[in-house]
Amino acid sequence: MSSETTATFSRDLSDDDSRLFARISWKFIPFIMLCYLFAYIDRVNVSFAKMSMAKDLQFSDSVYGFGASIFFIGYFFLEVPSNLILDRVGARLWLSRIMISWGAISCATLFVQGETSFYILRFLLGVAEAGFFPGIIYFLTIWYPSKLRGRIMAALICAIPISGLIGGPVSGWLLDALHQVGGLTGWQWLFLVEGFPSILLGIACLFVLRDTPEQAEWLSPADRMRLRQIKAEEFPEVPGHSFRHALTSPSLWKLTFVYFSLGAGFLGIAFWMPTLLKEAGAGSNTSIGLLSAIPHLFSIVVIMAAGWSSDRFRERRLHLVVPILVGALGIVLAVKSGGDLHRVLVGLTLGVAGISTAVATFWTLPGLVLGPQALAGGLALINSALALGGFAAPFAIGWLRDHVVDGGSVALHSLAGILVLGAAMVLTFRSGAVNR
Repeated sequence: MSSETTATFSRDLSDDDSRLFARISWKFIPFIMLCYLFAYIDRVNVSFAKMSMAKDLQFSDSVYGFGASIFFIGYFFLEVPSNLILDRVGARLWLSRIMISWGAISCATLFVQGETSFYILRFLLGVAEAGFFPGIIYFLTIWYPSKLRGRIMAALICAIPISGLIGGPVSGWLLDALHQVGGLTGWQWLFLVEGFPSILLGIACLFVLRDTPEQAEWLSPADRMRLRQIKAEEFPEVPGHSFRHALTSPSLWKLTFVYFSLGAGFLGIAFWMPTLLKEAGAGSNTSIGLLSAIPHLFSIVVIMAAGWSSDRFRERRLHLVVPILVGALGIVLAVKSGGDLHRVLVGLTLGVAGISTAVATFWTLPGLVLGPQALAGGLALINSALALGGFAAPFAIGWLRDHVVDGGSVALHSLAGILVLGAAMVLTFRSGAVNR
């Protein structure tokens, strides 16, 4: 990006531009947050189902850990192809397909009878969801300039703690209140009730989303022209800057490693938090659900504050490094709690808030580092690293808990170490490359 272009984007938005992007945000952001909220609920609600499902189906921690993790195998292999298809057919149609298919598979998880069916449905859920999150990121880069993405990404990532704030208590209540209602167990009702809204939202995608400003009938010709101008200023044409070219870029692979560390840390916590709270003496499923909402409630405040600060000061590196280190510290504190519920909860709160905030800031970087022609494939490749982290962490925790003395502690300390390495990798980026 030229110095002249950088200067253009260092200025504040005009009043007209501010009003334009406010209109765009009201059209898209609440709906996208709702979609992402249910995507996350359908991905991790198995962590709550496990509390009674494992007993009913005689699942060991290793079986649960592998089932939770195998989701990310299908997700990993289909991530890049899915996003390249999205680039061709458009976000509106492809995100609709993704949501309808994953909602149906999530509902079908109520039919699990044993290990094999559990593994198959978790794998298919990952196949169905592949491409959703990078597709959303790609969609947002079409509609928003880089200097607004800190706040936009903060709003989007807030869907994760909001999903925990809502999904945890609801999941715990479903397990207790609907057990044996209509001949179904509580965990069967959980998958049915929490999966069906994704099907409805997938249908709604066709009516709410627009692939480009040119397709938005609610924008005036002047608004469309202004958005084209902003995109041209931020993404001047650079010959030869393709996805294949991006694969040779060290920056792409560094971003991929950082996101692997965030995925391992966050999903390691997400898939085991209800179990850790239960083992610390949290009590009933409903109580565990309510307690699990506390880290997510705290995260919402921190994510929004960090997103505002990151955009206000045009600073990305430290806004990414500091939350990662806080997340690692939180995991260590949870391990060192000695089984005390309050200390476990404090550690988990720091861990969830730190890593969630880091994820929000992280997604401001790819649009600055990658060229426009490499963006769709590059975003998918980076997000596929989350799949590797999401597979490795929950599975390793489950296996170590079953086969190694104090294996849970070893696994969580390892997650903290991986996060520290991710923070170190962020510091290898030059400030001028990412602080915009």
